[in-house]
Amino acid sequence: MQELLALILAGIHFFIPLAYYWYAKAKWLPKPWNIKVDENHKPEVSVIVPTYKEAKFVRDRLDNIHVQDYPKSLMKIIVVDSDSNDGTTELVEKWVCEHKDINLKLLEEPKRCGMLPALNYALQRYPIDGEIVVFTDADALWDYDALTKVVKYFADLDVGAVTASITPTTPVNDFHEGAYRSYYNILRMAESKIHSTPIHNGAFMAFRTSLLRKMGELPCYTGNNDSTPASIMAFMGYRVIQVNDVVVKEPVKKNQFQRKVRRAQHLLLSFLKTKRYVSKLGVYRPIQRFEKVWKVEWWLHVANPWLLVGSVILLIEGAYYVSFTALMLLGIGLILLVLKAYRTWVLQQVYLTMAAIRNLWTKEIAWSK
Repeated sequence: MQELLALILAGIHFFIPLAYYWYAKAKWLPKPWNIKVDENHKPEVSVIVPTYKEAKFVRDRLDNIHVQDYPKSLMKIIVVDSDSNDGTTELVEKWVCEHKDINLKLLEEPKRCGMLPALNYALQRYPIDGEIVVFTDADALWDYDALTKVVKYFADLDVGAVTASITPTTPVNDFHEGAYRSYYNILRMAESKIHSTPIHNGAFMAFRTSLLRKMGELPCYTGNNDSTPASIMAFMGYRVIQVNDVVVKEPVKKNQFQRKVRRAQHLLLSFLKTKRYVSKLGVYRPIQRFEKVWKVEWWLHVANPWLLVGSVILLIEGAYYVSFTALMLLGIGLILLVLKAYRTWVLQQVYLTMAAIRNLWTKEIAWSK
């Protein structure tokens, strides 16, 4: 009975995400966007770059924004630095002197409080009158036409937020990032086709400014500057989408395990708290298509990993009491780790379970560096 229960838990754990993925890929991904895109839509765009000890990346990041084919008269760059002591601000000031053709404002926080407080600091202290606000990481790299391609979606007033697909810039064999990103990008775009996806990318996250203002400020309960505000807009009734014609590159860092766990912590908090937060704001407008996506993703992130944990615990206990069936099933599970897709999936479950445990005592709103 114990081994049977373990098999049932494992079967449910793997069946639900596989069925959801293949259904989304087959049924939703081929659908049209049903968005009124205007290639000539050229609103004013404010790009906010939060920095903390980014001397290694900041010049390349600013150069990359500068070479965008978007009209520079319609672009503003706001660098908000969180008390860096590695020369980041000096490099930004030097860059400004060398590039007089673009409007850049450097804001310096008196002390470091974290990424979301830094973004709120910028939104509250600098007049942002443009239609679109874009958040970007300091180490991300965009294609030269990324802004031009993204803003066309905002010609449709039902669109509240747009994010790009992500590809790693470095070899990722050790971290299986390539396999994960392929699965991730397909699912996010499929969800976007039917209405919205609740998970977005901080490397390129574009928001309609008026909706950010309606929010009051970015909520800091998750430490999440992309998925949480985007999900709030989806619960307000707006489309929040990941598009397939804009790709952003980001490096795979050495501390990838820690980064993944931290990211999972923030996603879990978003799934646990965002819907209630929107209800308290009084702006909740249920859209059934997004509600269905939200419920499945909630299950996959919050509950589903623990089915695998429970299955493994039951099998280990059975193996301890010398159950041949339990030993055989554990052995099969270990052998399957040679398969890249299986190994990548199991690793994601490890991130999520560790994140849930870590959230019991720390939320890491201000990331260490």
